[in-house]
Amino acid sequence: MSGPEIVPLADGRRLRMRHGPIDLVVEAFGAPRERAAAHDQAAARFAGLLAELVAELPALRRPAEDPPRRFAGPVAARMEAAAAAHRPVFATPMAAVAGAVADAVLAAMVAGRRLDRAYVNNGGDVALHLAPGTQIDAAIAGTGHGFADRVRIAAAEPVRGLATSGWRGRSLSLGIADAVTVLAASAAQADVAATLIANAVDLPGHPAIVRLPATRIDPDSDLGDRPVTRAVGPLPRAAVAAALARGLAAAEACRRRGLIVAAALFLAGESRLCGAPAFSVPPAAGRPRARRALERT
Repeated sequence: MSGPEIVPLADGRRLRMRHGPIDLVVEAFGAPRERAAAHDQAAARFAGLLAELVAELPALRRPAEDPPRRFAGPVAARMEAAAAAHRPVFATPMAAVAGAVADAVLAAMVAGRRLDRAYVNNGGDVALHLAPGTQIDAAIAGTGHGFADRVRIAAAEPVRGLATSGWRGRSLSLGIADAVTVLAASAAQADVAATLIANAVDLPGHPAIVRLPATRIDPDSDLGDRPVTRAVGPLPRAAVAAALARGLAAAEACRRRGLIVAAALFLAGESRLCGAPAFSVPPAAGRPRARRALERT
């Protein structure tokens, strides 16, 4: 395994950090010296993060337990806690890995610093820092679904994490959602919830859906032999509505339990909202934003 790669992006404001499957974009907003120090702190935390996770990977691929199991690494412990909060629904800590990594790097980035805003974007799972009185706009997966492609998050709101999941994304899904975007108190919490809500957007046994055992796609998958979606054919509107209704029920259950703030569900050109006020649409110009916040799922 080669070492971490940390390079500034061409705009001079962001850093890209890559190591194995982890690919982060980080940005801090504030005085130049504070921004530079924050980026240095993020880079220092990132350096050993993958090895920390690999050391506990076998346990992280097993279902979370209630009460949560104890892990040596703080990121692994955060992943377990985020997944265990959804028990008895099946989830392994790996459902939170991208969000938990973003949370950990962000925490190191802002420690002791005076920043207006900061974010860590881990392939679309985003951890946010907002100083009092500030706000940030983030891209979401709504374009093409009759839904705004930006959401505004203010410091006064409880949202500090965003995540998107769906069968078309980089991770395997048990459901058929094109995308589910979740706003939550942390990126780890948003990550797990987006995965599970996307799993719930489903039509079990429908002939238009092609599924394969997860281990056929990835022999090391934490999903084992559970059938994951590989293709979704044309669906009648009634079927789309039924699948979205299942997902919306799961999202509402998460919101009632305090696990998420809001969710937006997308399938076949249709969308549903849970906690709709959180998805406020910002003006078109003059807005600081979390770049590429949810372009990849």
